[in-house]
Amino acid sequence: MRKVLFFMLFMPLIAACTGSVEKKEEKAEEERNQMIMQHLQGIWIDDNTELPMLKIKGDSIFLASQINMPFCFSISGDSLLAKGLEPVAYRIIKIEEHVFQFYTSLGDLVSLHKSDNDTIPFGYQTVTEPEKKVIEKDSVFYFQGKRYHGYAYINPSTKKVFRPTITEEGMIVDNVYYDNIIHICVFQGKQRLYAKDISKEIFEGTVPADFLKMSVLSDMKFTGVDSEGYHYQATVSMPDDLSCYYVNLLIDEKGTLTFKLKE
Repeated sequence: MRKVLFFMLFMPLIAACTGSVEKKEEKAEEERNQMIMQHLQGIWIDDNTELPMLKIKGDSIFLASQINMPFCFSISGDSLLAKGLEPVAYRIIKIEEHVFQFYTSLGDLVSLHKSDNDTIPFGYQTVTEPEKKVIEKDSVFYFQGKRYHGYAYINPSTKKVFRPTITEEGMIVDNVYYDNIIHICVFQGKQRLYAKDISKEIFEGTVPADFLKMSVLSDMKFTGVDSEGYHYQATVSMPDDLSCYYVNLLIDEKGTLTFKLKE
């Protein structure tokens, strides 16, 4: 009984010591990672081309070929962790005073050396908001002897859309685009029959989620009037890409909006 009691009395002490050791190891690891990040500050030159490839400032990496946004990163063990829409880990091979080697997302080995000149210009530029230029589109249709005038006003918004892309260096970065909000309205003569602001979020559950997340509401057109109601067609497209979804919108006589993908 004494032996059991003696063991039980010392168990909390052993646990406390283990926890203390773990905290010290975590702190040492964190300090090491911070030291590596400090060492990486500056401009790094490609060993093969002798051209600047990236600039590290604080916790941001600027790429020479990227004129959109820098991306944030951290160091964890032997990995450089890029924090974006899709987090990516780049395996570090070597970090010395003037040497930095790692594998890209494509599996290519990148060998860099630090520049003594930290004022080398980069192609990077800040992302500017789109011009507040509204595009107006309108069409006229006749149904049962009545004239209907449908409008679509494509309004640039400040809503950012991020789309990952692979740069020339084989690194994944988020390109930034701005979405639109489109105002639609239908008139018969001077009488307004329907009006509504449309954003891409309204198509959740209709357009595949992965596509919708990185796309923009790029276009809208009034396509006709019939016994069912007023018809519009929206275009949800991937920026800098030909892929898109067409969504047919229907407003019935009660003003109820329904929509479905174009078949």
